[in-house]
Amino acid sequence: MNFDWLLLAKKLQSIARAGLTYSDNPYDINRYEQLQQLTAEILHHYTGTDMDKISDLIRSEKGYLTPKVDVRGVIFRDDEILLVREKVDGNWSVPGGWADVGLTPFEVAEKEVWEETGLTVKAIRLLAVLDKKCHDHPPDLFHVYKLFVLCEETGGALSGGLETSDAGFFTRDNLPALSKNRITREQIDLLFEYKNNPDKETICD
Repeated sequence: MNFDWLLLAKKLQSIARAGLTYSDNPYDINRYEQLQQLTAEILHHYTGTDMDKISDLIRSEKGYLTPKVDVRGVIFRDDEILLVREKVDGNWSVPGGWADVGLTPFEVAEKEVWEETGLTVKAIRLLAVLDKKCHDHPPDLFHVYKLFVLCEETGGALSGGLETSDAGFFTRDNLPALSKNRITREQIDLLFEYKNNPDKETICD
């Protein structure tokens, strides 16, 4: 299925939000508000998401729109990768989440791994910066950059967290069902490429 309509809606929302941020003309403001409403209707029509929820999300975005940043911590034990089971869908992902204001990307990776797995880690290398729309994820209302950060264990013990019910290490050939909104099989394969080839250069979409 072609999701070009989703990219179109995001671009329209970005234009409307920038106009509402920088325009002083009441007539232009009214036009940008109409454009924002049309964006919400497009998203509602194609996703089936409740109109009130979409409108609330759109109104919550203030100022000039920029992509959201999703930071993931990548930890290997021998030939296994660390995954967490997400409570929201019962499927598995590399630990991580939205970047926090005031923290560096490496600090976010370390924090997310601790909160979701009970392990303490040290971030050591940025592996990849991926644009979510370029990969086999379900359609998303937001434009998202995904940062994958290689980490090494320093302590702790495996456990679940507030948003995760379990954590464990898995081989490349024995992966559980993946939470595709967060990670894809293609991305898992890419991470194993870095494990098997430590000199592989950082990639960016």
